[in-house]
Amino acid sequence: MELGVSTFGEVHPDHKAGNAVNAHQRVQQLLEEVKLADEVGLDVFAFGEHHRQDFVISAPEILMAAAASITKQIRLSSSVTVLSSADPVRTFQNFATVDLISGGRAEMIAGRGSFIESFPLFGYDLDDYDDLFTEKLEMFLQINKQEVVNWEGKFRAPVRNQGVYPRPLQEAIPVWIGVGGTPASAKRAGRLNLPMIIAILGSAPKHFVSFVELYRESAEKAGHDVNKLQLAISSQSYFAESSGQAVDEFYPSYEALMNRVGKDRGWSPMNKDQFEWLRNDGPLIVGSVQQAIDKIMAQYELFHNTRFLAQLVTGFTPHEKVLKAIELFGTHVAPVIRKELGVVKQG
Repeated sequence: MELGVSTFGEVHPDHKAGNAVNAHQRVQQLLEEVKLADEVGLDVFAFGEHHRQDFVISAPEILMAAAASITKQIRLSSSVTVLSSADPVRTFQNFATVDLISGGRAEMIAGRGSFIESFPLFGYDLDDYDDLFTEKLEMFLQINKQEVVNWEGKFRAPVRNQGVYPRPLQEAIPVWIGVGGTPASAKRAGRLNLPMIIAILGSAPKHFVSFVELYRESAEKAGHDVNKLQLAISSQSYFAESSGQAVDEFYPSYEALMNRVGKDRGWSPMNKDQFEWLRNDGPLIVGSVQQAIDKIMAQYELFHNTRFLAQLVTGFTPHEKVLKAIELFGTHVAPVIRKELGVVKQG
């Protein structure tokens, strides 16, 4: 099982047209985080795309390119690329360029997006939410396979016998499908024989077992080798020397995020009882090294996933504490999990 980190790059908004000091500092911190993740032997670092004032990453490929220049081994991914509101040609060119900079370490997680700000921002109709993703994914996959493309769809001008450049160092950009629990998304990923990553949020992990089974059944019905499918699980996570320390350092950031998002979506305010249920019986992996190992392994027993991504939520957590959490993940959690699963770390 591969082990890695994902982040949306929470930031305290500058509320200025320029002189974005907080945004500048947060980007520098993100680069420190990915550099450390590489140094401590983690396998993947993923940058999530949002178009909101409280997240600094709207162009994950640019962060990936910056990260490529200061890392050596770690794979670099988006998490997710909101392909529905992006141009597949330009998106492919960006990821191919990152792949060339990184020496073949670029990946893309494509998704429809859990927030909708990008649709009006780039001139798309939310009524086309599903159709946009279907069409643009189809176009991206064709570009990924073919140097010269002939393509026509509903939402974009056709491409007639044109090459798309540059091409990546890898044979093709690895494309994962990011999903949050929609059965149609699992079926599509299985049918297309694409790796799938599930963001487990809000519910107990066991509730997603049937979703994974649907993914594998759809792949099998389409004639694909189920044994070769790749599956990733993403859970909001934080690691510290002790359980109490992890809670104290993580909870302020988590409470602020959930209440900020919840206000937009009509959720009840987050409280400590809810948090403790999510941490003990739900999907949160927040605690000591041993607690993290136990919970990641418990998820593996449910899903037999090939990758786990710890989604960091860090808006009010001091940066040095975040770096310590990444260090613990790479030097204390990951080696034990690899040993238990018989994984030999390459490089």
